[in-house]
Amino acid sequence: MQHQDLRGAVWRKSSYSGNATAACVSIAHTDMVIGVRDSKNPALGPLVVSHPQWATFVAAVKAGVFDR
Repeated sequence: MQHQDLRGAVWRKSSYSGNATAACVSIAHTDMVIGVRDSKNPALGPLVVSHPQWATFVAAVKAGVFDR
């Protein structure tokens, strides 16, 4: 998948990102893909994943797979 798949997408900043000095994550949903990017440096470009890949990631987060 490519960055072009997100043209015209609306980016939303995570409510868990905190204040302006904290690490910030934004996501954008389209019918085709999900984009994830650093809100403080969007010029780096997004990570683009499919809906099934995103669902797998979210399920792993909810299951605590990435807890420290």
